[in-house]
Amino acid sequence: MSRIAYVNGQYRDMRDASVNIEDRGYQFSDGVYEVCEIRGGKVVDMPRHLTRLQRSLRELRIDMPMPLAALEVVIHETVRRNRVTYGIVYLQVTRGVARRDHAFPVKPVKPAVVVTARALNFQKNQETAAKGIGVITVPENRWPRVDIKSVSLLPNVLAKQQARENDAYEAWYVDSNGHVTEGSSSNAWIVTRDGSVVTRSAESGILAGITRAVLTEVMAALQIKFEERPFTPAEAYEAAEAFVTASSQIVMPVVKIDGRSIGDGKPGSVSMRLREEFHRFSAFS
Repeated sequence: MSRIAYVNGQYRDMRDASVNIEDRGYQFSDGVYEVCEIRGGKVVDMPRHLTRLQRSLRELRIDMPMPLAALEVVIHETVRRNRVTYGIVYLQVTRGVARRDHAFPVKPVKPAVVVTARALNFQKNQETAAKGIGVITVPENRWPRVDIKSVSLLPNVLAKQQARENDAYEAWYVDSNGHVTEGSSSNAWIVTRDGSVVTRSAESGILAGITRAVLTEVMAALQIKFEERPFTPAEAYEAAEAFVTASSQIVMPVVKIDGRSIGDGKPGSVSMRLREEFHRFSAFS
């Protein structure tokens, strides 16, 4: 079955879908995006994602492309037309089409919207979680406004490629103070040997992940100790467990960092419990 994309007011076959070459997303990475999990044919935590989308747009001074209710309809319709029961839906909003000039268009233009959906392999995802993944650490080299979910992702692309070339699944950025910030496409976590779950505060230096936010509610309900603070790669090497979170991975156990086995080299009990409990605390629409 052909995949269907929503592009600026029309649902098109992916083979025919296109955007203008002077779209500022293409020319300048002048846009933002969101990725939501699809589970059982429903979109997971869409209200949280759309709230973050609105914040990102405000920070870049891009108008909402349509009323929120209309955008929700487009997202659901894109999922329906692609018949995705398990996978992801991708939403991108750019400033729009204008003659190439670094400054904002003098005459306001309509923001451009693209929505796509695709299926993922649930069984493969489960098998990956059962084995755990490896990560590497790389120097932080991104712009300071990583709190905006911008489509400007070239440093993330290079970090992810470096991970792949080192037989790892993800790369964790390390800032100038020697602390882990986050992954190239995920938030980074460790579990200390006394059972505390640790991740960096979302106040600065990382994206406020939606999965991250829901997970804090999960831990509160399960009475799992939680600390928001920086941690170093050295502390991570000595941790009992580690994991990453993202919409497409939920809670993915990490069993190796920079080639060093974490804990007993297998997914830990805390990570797996959080993964199993996560969707009890998610909103489905």
